[in-house]
Amino acid sequence: MYFTSVDSPLGPLLLTAGPDGALTSLSVPGQKGGRTVQDGRRDPGPFRAAEEQLAAYFAGDLEEFRLELRAEGTPFRTRVWDALDSVPYGATTTYGEIAARAGASRAAVRAVGGAIGANPLLILRPCHRVIGADGSLTGYAGGLERKVRLLTLEGAMAGAGTLEKAVAGGAGTPAGAL
Repeated sequence: MYFTSVDSPLGPLLLTAGPDGALTSLSVPGQKGGRTVQDGRRDPGPFRAAEEQLAAYFAGDLEEFRLELRAEGTPFRTRVWDALDSVPYGATTTYGEIAARAGASRAAVRAVGGAIGANPLLILRPCHRVIGADGSLTGYAGGLERKVRLLTLEGAMAGAGTLEKAVAGGAGTPAGAL
């Protein structure tokens, strides 16, 4: 396994990749269930494209990542993560819509939330674009403050104001809420 750390407006990002160079995780400091590195080789080489694309994303110049991703998970989690990939930049969706896109029933929304929370590729696989059915922000493994910052960067949340208002659904209007 290879790893590196990349500076970002959200703090240092820890990226890991397999021997073939495909990204296996992107974690932020303090992330719930975030990746840690015990063994591996620190090498920025396999991450040059990811570093360039992340810099362009945070500068507002990139809306779609074109990187090889390889996250390991159950077939259900893989379907949910694939459904996340279909949520466009600047839009939001709900857990129920992700369940439908993944071929799961609306009753599976809680399981969908668990799969989204286990997403090992934050930012690259846009779990931050999933909000509650009532338009309110809900949990984010990287922390709600980061979720607000990402949605604001993408224009999906206008003038986020305070985090407390955003979480209550009172600041900004999530665009494209389903």
